[in-house]
Amino acid sequence: MKYLVAAALAALVSACAPITPRQDLLGTAVPANAAAHTVNITPATSYVNVVGGDVVRFESGGQAFAWDFNASPIVSVFALNQVAPSGILDHEVLVYLLPNPLYDEGSEVYALSRLAKPWHLVH
Repeated sequence: MKYLVAAALAALVSACAPITPRQDLLGTAVPANAAAHTVNITPATSYVNVVGGDVVRFESGGQAFAWDFNASPIVSVFALNQVAPSGILDHEVLVYLLPNPLYDEGSEVYALSRLAKPWHLVH
């Protein structure tokens, strides 16, 4: 019984460990001038909040890159270092990714998009 409890506890702890998502699920790199928002990464920056679908320019130490967060809906947090070009970030910065409101059935954006006539039904 003692071993069963220990095994269950070990399985629970390993299930809670962070998983690094594949890069292709996180979005795509875009030219820095394509960004709608700019975030300056300082040594004190430990995380950024981003909404799915946003295109953000990140600046750090005189260098910049931009990322289109057209990410998978299963991704909610990942390390920005995973997608940043090598050498731009000198410490870990987490991205907390909110779902794209365009695909959230409870959002006003989704509701308004459902009111419009689909293009294939317009005569």
